[in-house]
Amino acid sequence: MTLSAAERERLADVVRLQPTKNKELQEQWGMESGSEVHGYLEGHLSDYYYRNEDSYICATPEAAELTGVEPGVEGDEDGVDVIRVPELEAQVFEVVAGPDERSESVVSVLHKVREAFDADPEVDAVREALQSLRRKGVVEVVYRTVPTFKLTVERDDVGVEIV
Repeated sequence: MTLSAAERERLADVVRLQPTKNKELQEQWGMESGSEVHGYLEGHLSDYYYRNEDSYICATPEAAELTGVEPGVEGDEDGVDVIRVPELEAQVFEVVAGPDERSESVVSVLHKVREAFDADPEVDAVREALQSLRRKGVVEVVYRTVPTFKLTVERDDVGVEIV
């Protein structure tokens, strides 16, 4: 299967953002719906992606090799060593409660991002960033009155690269 330059670029996004979901790719690619993303994946990149046991989109090893892009998460059975994330996710990772701290709400993380980075993200963007970090295995959800979040790893043990 020969890929066009545009298909290669989108495949690189899949490799970089994995594990990901239709909504993240929809935003990245400027598409109208998750269905449009699914159609594109099936129609153009079907040989280079799969859905994991949790139905998240992952790239095949061949996709990473073809694009020359490092996967969104590196590590082994001992844990995550490196995550490659957009800037907001890096900011959230920097401020969210550590593994030995009390977990915190999305709104609490939002306020910390605003204070620490002079940024003004929407609450939904912070929620999505936390969920993406959860899928990457570096944040966990603790259910209290509302879902709350904290790191599963020591901040210093994970390298963060902004993509």
